[in-house]
Amino acid sequence: MAVGATAAKLHLSSAAAAARRPSMLHLVAVAALCSLSYLLGIWHHGGFSAAPAAGAGAAVSIATAVSCASPTPTLSSSTPSTPAGPLDFAAHHTAEGMEEVEAAQRQRAYDACPAKYSEYTPCEDVERSLKFSRDRLVYRERHCPASDAERLRCLVPAPKGYRNPFPWPTSRDVAWFANVPHKELTVEKAVQNWIRVDGDKFRFPGGGTMFPRGAGAYIDDIGKIIPLHDGSIRTALDTGCGVASWGAYLLSRNILAMSFAPRDSHEAQVQFALERGVPAMIGVLASNRLTYPARSFDMAHCSRCLIPWQLYDGLYLIEIDRVLRPGGYWILSGPPINWKKHYKGWARTTEDLNEEQQAIEAVAKSLCWKKVKEAGDIAIWQKPTNHIHCKTMHKVIKSPRFCSSQNPDAAWYNKMEACITPLPEVSDIKEVAGGELKKWPERLTAVPPRIASGSIEGVTEEMFVEDTELWKKRVGHYKSVISQFSQKGRYRNLLDMNAKFGGFAAALVSDPVWVMNMVPTVGNSTTLGVIYERGLIGSYQDWCEGMSTYPRTYDLIHADSVFTLYNGRCEMENILLEMDRILRPEGTVIIRDDVDLLVKIKSIADGMRWNSQIVDHEDGPLVREKLLLVVKTYWTLGDNEQ
Repeated sequence: MAVGATAAKLHLSSAAAAARRPSMLHLVAVAALCSLSYLLGIWHHGGFSAAPAAGAGAAVSIATAVSCASPTPTLSSSTPSTPAGPLDFAAHHTAEGMEEVEAAQRQRAYDACPAKYSEYTPCEDVERSLKFSRDRLVYRERHCPASDAERLRCLVPAPKGYRNPFPWPTSRDVAWFANVPHKELTVEKAVQNWIRVDGDKFRFPGGGTMFPRGAGAYIDDIGKIIPLHDGSIRTALDTGCGVASWGAYLLSRNILAMSFAPRDSHEAQVQFALERGVPAMIGVLASNRLTYPARSFDMAHCSRCLIPWQLYDGLYLIEIDRVLRPGGYWILSGPPINWKKHYKGWARTTEDLNEEQQAIEAVAKSLCWKKVKEAGDIAIWQKPTNHIHCKTMHKVIKSPRFCSSQNPDAAWYNKMEACITPLPEVSDIKEVAGGELKKWPERLTAVPPRIASGSIEGVTEEMFVEDTELWKKRVGHYKSVISQFSQKGRYRNLLDMNAKFGGFAAALVSDPVWVMNMVPTVGNSTTLGVIYERGLIGSYQDWCEGMSTYPRTYDLIHADSVFTLYNGRCEMENILLEMDRILRPEGTVIIRDDVDLLVKIKSIADGMRWNSQIVDHEDGPLVREKLLLVVKTYWTLGDNEQ
């Protein structure tokens, strides 16, 4: 009986298990429902169309820097690199959802601006400037578009016939006429040997208003008075630079000059300098401080720059004092220097010129400058290495006073004041305020005094050394993925949009290039002083605004984390359009940023006549930060291709 009961229980248990086991019909039904759900999902997110063609806006590709199966990719202006393999990572990396991807797919193609904007400078626009005061040349300062409605949403065209500039050093002496089609200076400055037309070219003989024997001979005369050859002078400032021949000829002496002049009646003088491959910016001494930190330049220069140094309580000479390093030199040639010889040619009275010189001498003395020498047409003063004696003297001479409140390095729309910027305190009369610099080239890699002294919060000597090594590695990686980077003459004018300590520029110091190191005002702008202490040059910049330079200034633009820095501050499109304005046709852009931002950037860039490609970080494909490499296509006024 027990055995039968047990058997019955087993039979019932088996029947129940069988009832719970799914039948073949159930399995088929579930599979059909899953397949239907999957197909509906695909249809909902784009249908069953074929994969996008190569170059389509929806496709974002990634290429590894090194492939076992193929050589290192090359990015060139004529034949863009082919990615190692297309990879649409919109669904894998985009956190904001499909709406953003779909918006990116609706790519905008940007039109060319009208011909009148070929030399457009948004913050020095001639028409806008006329709305501002002419007092002290305020109307020639930066006055950027006040609203988005004033911004150009188009691509600034190159003039018809534009050609790539001559490679350095040939470019120092010759440029294509079609690139800067202006003859005004060739007529106005004909007797001064600035520039002349030679067929389809401009020639730059190296002359200047006050150096008729040429810039080289003029610099040699300066070198007989102050040490230009021992590495103690590296950075220079040329105020009212003309076509920047002084800066051009200093380069062969390992001296790097920042040249500036306003956009004025001397049409395109800064543009000529940049075509020559010489560092220059649009700028003017008016009411705002120059866009450099205190103690930046080893010497400053004015050769008939027509700046009224003696007026406004010596305001402009006081600003030169702010940006000069302790022990730095100021060089003046032209009126009123050597007025006894030149007063007739200058069409001025001897009394007027003598009064002007005495007034300049008085301002220089009030700044505690020492007059080194006046020889012929050149006069040179030297700033003290510290302010121990100067502060003692100013207990008796009250004017100008020492500044008490302003940050000495603040120089982005900060107004000039008629007060002396105090040098850092010292304990001994022989000590150099702020720390003594090594001579060039040692100062490039030596720990800058601002860092060694702890003046920059959160930055240590170890961090600086590591940053220098990091950029050597990164520039090496750039050269491995852009073969033209190592090609002599391919690039000359470079821009680093977020320079930090200047590591990118330092890693390229042996190449025949120069780098304009921009430090964004929205970040840690205190590092621009470090860049100058290294013997490099640069400026403050807010990338929500235009840069004070002409279109087609740079051969290569480097943007490290710029779009992360400005995310939420201003439109990505505005920054990219400004980059396009200042980039030469067939120029290169390297954008280093988070991959999600690069996807968005690429969706805009592909509508700007740019060829672009995303490549891996130097540490491999698993790093979220990657590189977007860009080549701007060649097109000029009148071209119809988009």
